[in-house]
Amino acid sequence: MIGFYDYTVILTYLGFASGVFGILMAFNGHVLTAVLALMFSGLCDMFDGKVARTKKKRTKEEKSFGIQLDSLSDLVCFGVLPAVIGYKLGINKCYMIPLLIFYPLAGLIRLAYFNMLETMRDGDGPVKEYVGLPITSAALLFPFLFIFKKLLGKYFALAYGIGLFVVGLLFISKIKIKKPKTKQMIIMILVGVLEILLILTVKRFL
Repeated sequence: MIGFYDYTVILTYLGFASGVFGILMAFNGHVLTAVLALMFSGLCDMFDGKVARTKKKRTKEEKSFGIQLDSLSDLVCFGVLPAVIGYKLGINKCYMIPLLIFYPLAGLIRLAYFNMLETMRDGDGPVKEYVGLPITSAALLFPFLFIFKKLLGKYFALAYGIGLFVVGLLFISKIKIKKPKTKQMIIMILVGVLEILLILTVKRFL
């Protein structure tokens, strides 16, 4: 079989599977489950690179495969899934469809640009900053919006659509963001846990 099958890609495969599962759940009306799948994909993506780097003497082919695999998975999990969630949440009018196209397109451009930089870099030390907002930020940004679903009521679809547009613009902007270190990653995990608790609390009491 083509490809590489070892522990260095397990988290990427799990994250991708979660993203596809989330898409299926969203289309079947289980939006909360889809949002949780989005967050789980983000958790997998947070550590897949660290796991991959634990393998010593990775070949150039293995490294290149890992980069391409990660980006393709990210497009599905953090590009397509949030758009599908938006569609099921009410962004389904003809005049709103361009938002659902723009967001994953911006994610596609951002990932292709990232891959280009990685190819040109050719192993010149670890990446210290990103150009453009990392697409994986969707795993925290859209669940945060989801907290306010019941509070915003009929205006939530509009708020989510604006979120898709703004986040998409940030994907393809030239802003530079420092790559998070272990401390920042722990904070992001805690934020994610807090978001889940808030979503479940609001769902129960409102």
